[in-house]
Amino acid sequence: MSRQDYEVIIGLEVHAELSTKTKIFCSCPTEFGGAPNTHTCPICMAMPGTLPVLNEKVVEYAVKAGLATNCTISRNSKNDRKNYYYPDLPKSYQISQFDKPLCEEGYVEIDTENGKKKIRLERIHIEEDAGKLNHDDFGGGSLVDLNRAGVPLIEIVSKPDLRSSEEVESYMRKLKSILEYIEVSDCKMQEGSLRADVNVSVHKPGEPLGTRTEMKNMNSFRSIVRAIEYEVERQIDVLEDGGKIDQETLRWDDVSGKTFPMRDKEDAQDYRYFPEPDLVAIKLSEEYIENVKSTLPELPESRKQRYLQEYELTEKDANIITASKYLSDLFESAIKVCNNPKAVNNWIISDISRILNETEMEPIAIPFDGNQLGKLVVLIDNGTISSSIGKKVLTELFENPRDPEVIIKEKGWIQISDEGAIKEVVMKILNANPQSVADFKAGKDKALGFLVGQAMKETKGQANPKMLNEMFLEELKK
Repeated sequence: MSRQDYEVIIGLEVHAELSTKTKIFCSCPTEFGGAPNTHTCPICMAMPGTLPVLNEKVVEYAVKAGLATNCTISRNSKNDRKNYYYPDLPKSYQISQFDKPLCEEGYVEIDTENGKKKIRLERIHIEEDAGKLNHDDFGGGSLVDLNRAGVPLIEIVSKPDLRSSEEVESYMRKLKSILEYIEVSDCKMQEGSLRADVNVSVHKPGEPLGTRTEMKNMNSFRSIVRAIEYEVERQIDVLEDGGKIDQETLRWDDVSGKTFPMRDKEDAQDYRYFPEPDLVAIKLSEEYIENVKSTLPELPESRKQRYLQEYELTEKDANIITASKYLSDLFESAIKVCNNPKAVNNWIISDISRILNETEMEPIAIPFDGNQLGKLVVLIDNGTISSSIGKKVLTELFENPRDPEVIIKEKGWIQISDEGAIKEVVMKILNANPQSVADFKAGKDKALGFLVGQAMKETKGQANPKMLNEMFLEELKK
């Protein structure tokens, strides 16, 4: 029996670290890095006698995320203790939310090969992060770093509406995009700011749902897709061989491309939730929610529609640019400088995207701004530099960002537009390539492109290509 005979059911629990300056229950900094255990205090280290104080900004950011994902915002929610023991959880419980989360019943719309699809959200709740274990392979032990303990998270729990790894990737990218736009999380997956627990089960249509397994703390799109593909095949193979799927938590190993059991999967009752006695209930007024709603920026879907109408971008290009807030902001600020949306779009879609892919750099890490990109476009539009020199300037902007005018002066890249100098180059190339001249006169138009290319090579890309073309044609037609 093939995979086509099974239906795949996937649900995600996505954790996003909030971009607040301080932790959820104390005033320790949340920034990534720092020497182990330096961003800590008695509260986040769970010293006896300490009491948590809820960071109001955490509530605001969670409500913002709920509004941006079409959730109902709870006017009355509370914090709960989720009890479990793990070495990097100093209190032996995590302050989270159980039966009264801040946000419920939302959805995120994704694009699939069959059109738009709504992925329903069960809830978004706030909670604190745990610390981190640093494993010492040489010493044979592990050391606890509590810098991350108490960093605020939102957990976004989807309904089991996803049916393939492709849908999961589309959903994760859309969620990341929304969180970036509303500026509640930097979503740096490589730093663990955005990670997902992936629940997967398979069953034959018409039969009861299968037993699910969970893969924890996945923090790259590529790993999530590979892990789902592997786990679906593994579960189908087990069922086809007459076996049964155990409800368990799995660890994905990126090197071997396989999942390995970690522990039995807990159910809610295993955590022995009870209301957090040291924190009061969270009661939100209509006015508060409206105030938060008024701070919501233009979201990716709305911005995409505007780009299609205002700048006449293609659907594909608009999708690429608006998928990232940072690319979209770069696009908009560059246009203000050069007033040439088509050229800015082309630079982002082609050369900038290529460099990002080659270097595996996230758009947030682009080292130059829209002002510099806009100036680059102006220099080309004015004929100060050619497009080929423009590519060199862009590389320089990635490596050592500064004003493009400064770059071209330093490097001596200003375009040659002097008629006499260009005429000299044209005559030199014509005299050196009699065969190409003969080919052009015999009706082979490609010969002109070759001659122009030779002239650009001769001038190290600095000759004005428009003037070169015109002068070559003038001479060739004599």
